[in-house]
Amino acid sequence: MKPLVIQILGDGKPGHENQSHGLAEAIGRTRKVQVTMVSLGGEKGAISRFRKAWRESSAHPRPDLLIGAGHAVHPSLLALARRTNTPCVVLMKPTLPTALFDLCLIPEHDLRKSTPPENVIPTLGALNRVPPPDTGPRKRGLILLGGPSSSHGWDEDALIDAVKRIVSNGGTWSATDSRRSPEGTLDVLAEVAPGISPYPHGETGPGWLPQRLAESAEAWVTEDSVSMIYEALSSGAKVGLLPVPSLKKGGRVARGIARLAAEGFVTRFTDWLPQFGLASPPRVLREADRCAEIVLERLIRR
Repeated sequence: MKPLVIQILGDGKPGHENQSHGLAEAIGRTRKVQVTMVSLGGEKGAISRFRKAWRESSAHPRPDLLIGAGHAVHPSLLALARRTNTPCVVLMKPTLPTALFDLCLIPEHDLRKSTPPENVIPTLGALNRVPPPDTGPRKRGLILLGGPSSSHGWDEDALIDAVKRIVSNGGTWSATDSRRSPEGTLDVLAEVAPGISPYPHGETGPGWLPQRLAESAEAWVTEDSVSMIYEALSSGAKVGLLPVPSLKKGGRVARGIARLAAEGFVTRFTDWLPQFGLASPPRVLREADRCAEIVLERLIRR
């Protein structure tokens, strides 16, 4: 069987492009693929982005599938799909009508409670690039720091106290921050908890987090960082939530986190008992693999 040619339209934002690559890589675990990337980051205006998309796309093999995430790529994704007669998949809720796309993979917390149309697939969180867990031993622990956002504030003292309690039980711990993390927080953690090895996000490559998650028995993530929570749940690790103040207790992020806690996928720090450890999630979330099967079944001629 010849490789399935997948073309990704990127907007230059790592979070969006990682979702697209996560879907493409999941498809690649089922059948042979050839993935090409067309970056529209830095282009201003829909016409300019489409011209670049058409020019760069034409330099690659004709795609069998187009994938894109981020509002900036939506018009180019649709135009390229029509011009090449290629099915397209959009990730996250688009600003354009969902009926224009062949498939829309949208986190369920971004959807209304009514039954979605047939081409809309609700997902539990955003897709990611974390590979399926293996059966090897897991001995590490991982601390993942987000930062202040529209949905959450930041309480460094409470956060540091929680981490100190967690790592006081021993073990090998690594910690990393993110672009939103307040400057100096990671350094303070490493100073007050000598058992933690700090890895600033600017010094880690794209494969660092998936690899560390694959080695970790448990991962503690600040409650604001939805993407890292779902990445941890996709790795097979037990997942705990580090405390940060919620600014929108009835917002979509808070509702999504509350559901994960109610269904036993995550353990909040306030509910954690050191003598019992973190609870095992009811299942490993493999949303990218589930969606890959749907894409192949509905859009690809076998």
